[in-house]
Amino acid sequence: MSDEEKQSDKPLGQTGKSIPVGEDNSDLASNVAGLEPKEGIEMESQPDGEEPNTTGATEKVVTDAPDMLDIETAEPLMGETSVEADLGVILGLKETNEALQAQLDDLDRQFEALKTQSMRMAADFDNFRKRTAKEKEDLEHQIKGNTLKELLPVVDNFERARSQIKPQNDGEMSIHRSYQGVYKQLVDCLKRIGVSPMRAEGTEFDPNLHEAVMRESTDEYPEGVVIEQLMRGYLLGERVLRHAMVKVAAAPMPVVTSEDTTKEAE
Repeated sequence: MSDEEKQSDKPLGQTGKSIPVGEDNSDLASNVAGLEPKEGIEMESQPDGEEPNTTGATEKVVTDAPDMLDIETAEPLMGETSVEADLGVILGLKETNEALQAQLDDLDRQFEALKTQSMRMAADFDNFRKRTAKEKEDLEHQIKGNTLKELLPVVDNFERARSQIKPQNDGEMSIHRSYQGVYKQLVDCLKRIGVSPMRAEGTEFDPNLHEAVMRESTDEYPEGVVIEQLMRGYLLGERVLRHAMVKVAAAPMPVVTSEDTTKEAE
């Protein structure tokens, strides 16, 4: 057997193919280089004189490939699960937010109702306070007025005595001064309380202040003017404590002459 035939019978690399002599073997060399063992692929060692078992290596690579595909396909599944979990959390937070917003709206309505009720109660209390103060003031004036009305006749008697009694000697003058001193003290006390006398003479008749008991025809005063004050009137503050009794001027009567009488007789 020649050297060329022996060389053709020897195995090349890990394949059982022979390389023909005299042909371009560049493509075949590149294919052989592609069959060299790579990292992660175990090649079984064969005893001398036996061809390497490339079928097992190929099967092992094919067997390991699905595991790698499973890992690659598992990542998208895990991503989808995470998105669904995030959506669930977002929906839960949204429902919680809506529930809290509903509670807030309910509390706002309760607050507005209580605010309106408190404002109404405050207004009612303010009206009650004002009404009570006015009633108290009216009651005080009424009690004070009723008490002072009982004292006014005493004042009237002192004034009549001063105008009617004319002392003739020193003894009578001493008595006159004594009761006039008491009268002055009583009047001063009434002034401090708020009692003031009316000045009705020469003023226009006012039914709110005066009580007309007489009318007198005169040409000295215009009609409706107070001529004389028969009993003094008094004011308690701005309220009438007692009306003044007065005489009011009336229009003068027409003068009847003798000619008018003759004409009437005819």
